[in-house]
Amino acid sequence: MTVYYACKYAPLELIAGFGADCAALDPLAESFSCAERHAHPNLCGYAKAVLEQVEQSRVRALVLTNCCDAMRRVYDVLEASGGLDFLYFLPLPHQTGPAARARLARDLGRLAQALQTYTGRAFDPALAARAFVRRSRRPGPHITLLGAHGGSVLYHTVQQAFSLPVVDATCSGNRRVELPGNHLPDTLAAFLPVYAGALLDQPPCMRMEAALPGRRALVDGETAGVVYHTVQFCDYYATGFAVPGTEAETIPMLKIETDCTRQTYTSGGGQLSTRLGAFAESIGAQPRQESADAVTDPGARYAAGIDSGSTSTDAVILDRSGRIVAYSIVPTGAGAKAGARQALEEALTRAGLTEADLGARVYTGYGRDFIGGEGGAAVTEITCHARGAHHLDPEVRTVVDIGGQDSKVIRLDAEGAVQNFVMNDKCAAGTGRFLEMMARTLQMPLSEMSTLGLAWKKDVTISSMCTVFAESEVVSLVAQSTAPADIIHGLNKSVAGRTAALAKRVNGTPKYMMTGGVAKNQGLVKELENRLGAPVEVSEYSQLCGALGAALFALDALNRTPDPAGEK
Repeated sequence: MTVYYACKYAPLELIAGFGADCAALDPLAESFSCAERHAHPNLCGYAKAVLEQVEQSRVRALVLTNCCDAMRRVYDVLEASGGLDFLYFLPLPHQTGPAARARLARDLGRLAQALQTYTGRAFDPALAARAFVRRSRRPGPHITLLGAHGGSVLYHTVQQAFSLPVVDATCSGNRRVELPGNHLPDTLAAFLPVYAGALLDQPPCMRMEAALPGRRALVDGETAGVVYHTVQFCDYYATGFAVPGTEAETIPMLKIETDCTRQTYTSGGGQLSTRLGAFAESIGAQPRQESADAVTDPGARYAAGIDSGSTSTDAVILDRSGRIVAYSIVPTGAGAKAGARQALEEALTRAGLTEADLGARVYTGYGRDFIGGEGGAAVTEITCHARGAHHLDPEVRTVVDIGGQDSKVIRLDAEGAVQNFVMNDKCAAGTGRFLEMMARTLQMPLSEMSTLGLAWKKDVTISSMCTVFAESEVVSLVAQSTAPADIIHGLNKSVAGRTAALAKRVNGTPKYMMTGGVAKNQGLVKELENRLGAPVEVSEYSQLCGALGAALFALDALNRTPDPAGEK
């Protein structure tokens, strides 16, 4: 028989003492259709995914703990359903002192009685002893995955993004229950007090009192970077909480959020892979040497960068001196590969070149991993926009990139390297897509919208950043005969406010540069300047910044190879 669990404080060794196997829940839902029939839709993603897994995997025995209110609701739902053969809810103290240990020992005793009834077996100390796992040493330099439990898919996704090993130190991954001494007590009554102490001696979870100081042990001197994970709507592991030392940037940290659905890694995976990839690039821990893969012909004299975005695909061609010889901007269309092919062909035609003249290529943007079949390397758009902006103006320290489906703010050092970055969530609010939809609602082209917002007279506020709700507000304002310029001004304020908040999160400082297609919106740029309290530079190549950065990385690789014509 198998007893499932969802918390590192689950007494696995005690359960094993009754001859049962233990298995961790590893929830990853396709949808929450089952969970939302029985629970409130605002329950956190992990709790709903647990309900989905229990129902769909036909879990028969489960031990839960009061690790949070959401898991209490999970227990209530499962208890009411009556569908499990064994369901137990173990109360946990918030402290680790003598009184807490004594209380936990008593509660474990009650669980032991329930297990004996369920299994029909008496407690066997030898079986319990074999269940203890000795702590393994960490594998030298590594990435530490912290925060809320994310399951095996999250762990493997993070591991694929880095060349360094990843240590799972999430709330369930950092389970460290040590065998107390060389020998266990040979009776259940003597075992329980000792065992309760061992459970509570683990690195504390965030529900424990004074959790943060105790969690310093999860990050050691060989931690090269921290990926901090939280589940959407999780209170205990919200991104405002982290391990001391990382927040002060003594250790680089990337904060990510998932909702325990497969869509996080598929439709939403573009953002997740971009964040992980950019973080790996910034700390020098990417899985392979991208520049080596970029070279297709060491003897050629030109390099190309292709930025495959959600709305447009951009291509830039450089000669060995770094001069832009041609570029193109085309709609991405239905397929990233076709859009990349069209953009490159147009740029080659304008330059009077053929593909045989290209010696290196680098792809970036969300479609970067789908368009490299003909040779070339992939680099994240975070890194490429940083490189492109630094090339255009070495004094730029903060890059604001508002693209078709996401917004990014990137802080640079004096050498143009990425110091920190932040992206919007999976919502389209504050992106180019948001503005496109508003322009459609106002029945005007984007080009007109970009300048009309400068002519506002009445200060209109669009209170909602949700694209759907904001559209409703715009429709209402149109019905009230509000001037289009005033409505556009309100939209620009909304986007600028959201973008300025992102800039604050990365401690953005002047000089600012705005990149991406939305940089053409003059009214939005002006509102962003007002929010930031500083000028925002817009280059003639702002929309091409990602492709330019990619081309520069390709050029780096090409210039490390001999030029048969002797040109530099």
